[in-house]
Amino acid sequence: MEIQRNLYLQKLIACQHDGQIKVITGLRRCGKSFLLFHLFKNYLLENGIDNQQIITFELDQMKDIQYRNPIELSKKIHNIVDNTAQQYYLFIDEVQMSDEVNNPYNPKGKKISFYDMLNDLKELSNLDIYVTGSNS
Repeated sequence: MEIQRNLYLQKLIACQHDGQIKVITGLRRCGKSFLLFHLFKNYLLENGIDNQQIITFELDQMKDIQYRNPIELSKKIHNIVDNTAQQYYLFIDEVQMSDEVNNPYNPKGKKISFYDMLNDLKELSNLDIYVTGSNS
């Protein structure tokens, strides 16, 4: 049985391209990832967005474990979206699993976290950012 979550889907639709990072939080196993990666993604695809314009990372999966490093994740996304006017959607699942890493330019300084990475990516005008997270 599939629960549609129309209220939450409509909230995501209404917030598209507003310049803000959309954060979906909630209890463990309550449907955050399903809302984003299934319901919202299907909405985008049904409304003319090409699958190539939807960039996804699942930080709880081995296939994306290297992107728990916020510097590596930022580099990967910049490689995709820089120097193009095409609009992209970024979905990051389980953002709380991102690591804090030493600043390569100032090793004794403050560590770099997913907050720094998201603030950097927020400045890209052709990127609409959505993340899921929980406190588990």
